[in-house]
Amino acid sequence: MAELTEPQTELAKMIIDVLNLEDTSVSDIDPDMQLFGDGLGLDSIDALEIAVAVAQNYGVHLKAEDEETHAVFATLRSLSDFVAEHGNARAE
Repeated sequence: MAELTEPQTELAKMIIDVLNLEDTSVSDIDPDMQLFGDGLGLDSIDALEIAVAVAQNYGVHLKAEDEETHAVFATLRSLSDFVAEHGNARAE
């Protein structure tokens, strides 16, 4: 399992908190593991909740109709890279 960067760790913690994944820890999430399906097992409702949290915390707005959104949500690494490229400083 690859080691998480600090931004990936922060996003993983946010995902765990937002989705109440009580049986999942940050160390369970590989940055290249699929977030949906066979990976972490998230679904479309989870994606919506993550998108809202990302918008609130980073100022990044993801739209379901954007073709790029599917790729952004593929892995923790892709989500982290997108937030780093398009986001503002973490909102407090």
